[in-house]
Amino acid sequence: KGSMIGKMPGDEWQKFANLRLLFSFMFTYPGKKILFMGGEFGQGTEWNHEKELEWYVLQYPLHQGLMKLIADLNKLYCSHDELHGFDFEESGFEWIDCHDASQSIISYQRKFANNSLIVILNFTPMPRENYRIGVPNEGNYREIFNSDSEYYSGSNVGNGNPLTTDAIPWMNHQVSLSLTLPPLGAIVLQKENS
Repeated sequence: KGSMIGKMPGDEWQKFANLRLLFSFMFTYPGKKILFMGGEFGQGTEWNHEKELEWYVLQYPLHQGLMKLIADLNKLYCSHDELHGFDFEESGFEWIDCHDASQSIISYQRKFANNSLIVILNFTPMPRENYRIGVPNEGNYREIFNSDSEYYSGSNVGNGNPLTTDAIPWMNHQVSLSLTLPPLGAIVLQKENS
C-alpha cells in the first residue's frame, strides 16, 4: 500500500533517482509492464478513487522529469523490437553479468533477430568510472537512453558517443567497453551500424 515514490529510500533526489531506475529496469527486463494511477509522475499519496490525481505536483522539476522519463521509456519500448519481440523466449534475453553484488550492478542484452540492446543498471548512489563490460560485437556503441539525464532531473552522469570497443576479453565476450555508470541509474547502449 502507498505510492511508489513513498516506497523509495533516501532523500528526495535519491527517491526520484531510485524510481527512475526501477521504471527503467521494468521497461527493459522481459515481461509485461504495468503502471498505476499517478506512479508515472511520482504522486506522493496512494491513489484514491474518491479524489483527483495530484496533477499539481507537475509544477516541480523532479515530477516533470519522471513523467518525461516514462514517456521516453514508452517510446524506447515501442521503437525497439529487442525489448518486446522475443519477450517470452530464451533467445530474447541474455545476462552479461548478474554477479557483481559488491558494486550492485547488473547488465544484460535484450535481443531480437540479429539486433541487441545492452542494459546496465547501477543500484548504488555512487557513479562508477571506468566500469568494464563485455559486449558481443566490436565497433562503436552509443548511449541511447540514460535515466540520469538532466532532462529527467538527474545529475547528467553518462557517456559521450561513440563508445568504441577495446580488444580486451571480458565477461565471456572477446571485446569490451569502458563506461561511466550514473548513480542510481540505467543506461541502454546500441551498436552503431558499420
